[in-house]
Amino acid sequence: MLIINSHVHIPLHEIELTAMRAQGAGGQNVNKVSSAIHLRFDIHKSSLSEFCKSRLLALDDKRISGDGVLIIKAQRHRTQEMNRADALERLREIVVDAIKIVKDRRATKPTYSSKQKRMDGKTIRSTIKSARAKVNVE
Repeated sequence: MLIINSHVHIPLHEIELTAMRAQGAGGQNVNKVSSAIHLRFDIHKSSLSEFCKSRLLALDDKRISGDGVLIIKAQRHRTQEMNRADALERLREIVVDAIKIVKDRRATKPTYSSKQKRMDGKTIRSTIKSARAKVNVE
């Protein structure tokens, strides 16, 4: 069971993990050991709530296919176990980010005190700069 938060859980039988050979440099280890993990998670067939499913499908993420399958390839680490843990953690982070509700920012006006501080700072800076100017002695 992959625990997302106290209310959201994903059973492991809904997550398809496949071992494959990693890409890139690494010599013989990369060429003969299947250490990379290919994670597939079908959002439509999952046991997540409709709210979670709709939020996940609404993400503009290239890892979500047109069929609603989330695909993660983990090959950062040398061992299959660490890549499996990495893939599951990345899935958890994607789901957490999708179901997080961001409160809309309400624009506020600066306070009188902050305006005064800003103007005082400008005045001080102005006097410093004017003191640098050449003095005309005639």
